[in-house]
Parts: sequence; C-alpha cells; structure tokens
Amino acid sequence: MTRPMVLVAAAALVDTDGRVLLCQRPEGKQLAGLWEFPGGKVEPGETPEACLIRELNEELGITVTKACLAPFVFASHEYEAFHLLMPLYLIRRWEGAVRALEHKALAWVRPNDMDAYPMPPADPPLVAWLRDLI
Repeated sequence: MTRPMVLVAAAALVDTDGRVLLCQRPEGKQLAGLWEFPGGKVEPGETPEACLIRELNEELGITVTKACLAPFVFASHEYEAFHLLMPLYLIRRWEGAVRALEHKALAWVRPNDMDAYPMPPADPPLVAWLRDLI
C-alpha cells in the first residue's frame, strides 16, 4: 500500500549544559501528550531549513539563522496513514528566550533521561544518536 510522504523538519536545541529541548504536544492534536522535538511540516516550495526557522519562531518565540542549523540525522518511519521523513538539525545558538507558545509544556532533558518522556514512534531512534553525541 502506498502512503503519502510527509516531510517534517525537527530541531534538537542543545543548551550549554548538554540538555535538549522536548516539547509536549497539546490536547486536541494528533499524538497529544507525547513529547517531541520542536519543528513542523515543510510547506510546498519551502526548504527544511526555512521551515525550521519559521516553526521555531512560531512555536518557541526564538530566532534561528540558517548558519546555526547543523544537519544531524533523520528518521524515516511508516505510520498507518503516511510515511514520515524527518531530518533532525542540531542547534546550539539562537536569539530570544524559549517559550511554550503552542505546546502544553517544555522540558530541557539530558539525552540519557529521555526514556522517561513518551515520544511519537519516529523519535526514539533519534535519541540514541543524541546519546552518542552529547
């Protein structure tokens, strides 16, 4: 069965203490209550980098420049209704204070502690890569 491909750009924001930002999906959204990396769907004609810059401003109120986006790893996961392709970018520099503008909650978490945060099925393999790096 062929499923539509959905391209989502995601960010691993890493603070000076080596913690990574996780965002809790709000009620009323698909996979509500689960923890995820911030980001969103890439719109037609938009690059993953432009998407991430836009989404991080909308979701967290921060400004990120393309030069601060470091491509890291990607997830390729088959959900029931679509196939997800999700590049994950590492970001260590941004402007502004991180705020939960669209999420239920935010948490700065060390990669070794991320198992305590239930995540969508595509995300846990990315956590293993973060554990090796950070």
